[in-house]
Amino acid sequence: MNSQDNDSYNRSDHNAGEITDLKAKEWRLFIFIIVFLFPILSVAVVGGYGFVFWMYQLIAGPRGPV
Repeated sequence: MNSQDNDSYNRSDHNAGEITDLKAKEWRLFIFIIVFLFPILSVAVVGGYGFVFWMYQLIAGPRGPV
């Protein structure tokens, strides 16, 4: 790539309004992921692990002295 190709590659064909809309969408997605998705996934993973361990204990019996 020469410098002219590099300059044309870095230029954006979007106008300022489209860039602002894109940034707003990115912020909304970021907030959704941080506030909703990660906490929901955390609860689901921990709850799933607890459920699997509980089912294992129903089948294998509780741990105790040998």
